[in-house]
Amino acid sequence: MSEYGHELRFGSFLTPSVHDPDQVVALAELTEAAGLDLVTFQDHPYNAEFLDTWTLLSWVAARTQRLRISGNVLSLPLRPPAVLARAAASLDRLSHGRFELGLGAGAFWDGIEGMGARRLTAGQGVAALREAIDVLRGVWDDRAGPHDRRAGRAAPRPRLRRAAAVAGRQVRRAR
Repeated sequence: MSEYGHELRFGSFLTPSVHDPDQVVALAELTEAAGLDLVTFQDHPYNAEFLDTWTLLSWVAARTQRLRISGNVLSLPLRPPAVLARAAASLDRLSHGRFELGLGAGAFWDGIEGMGARRLTAGQGVAALREAIDVLRGVWDDRAGPHDRRAGRAAPRPRLRRAAAVAGRQVRRAR
């Protein structure tokens, strides 16, 4: 246990290059074979030079046994929170609890706008991030009553309860 209140994990940050997808996956497998804990991939859906992060996370989870997987960090302006909550819970269950959720409030706004999302100020991005965390928690909260229902409410809850990284900080998922 470190002074941060959780175990430190070591891993690799791989560029999800579209030019050699097999090499990206091989490097993830090598990360596991080397005994590292985690592999992460940057999430820039507007970059045609990168594989889709969500698809890559799923593929790597299927090709590895114990390696933790994460987007570093998922571009929240391009991923609706209720849909992301369902996808995250599903991937966490399919990978037997190996998914780590990392969220970003947004950067590279020209690319984000080019994908159809609206440009936010820094303050709006932080407010949207806070709201998204509330939505994620609400979707995952099996104690919510009928008045708390939102689109996607019936999502499977993550298999394991862990902290989610948010722009370099940690927040606790709902219990």
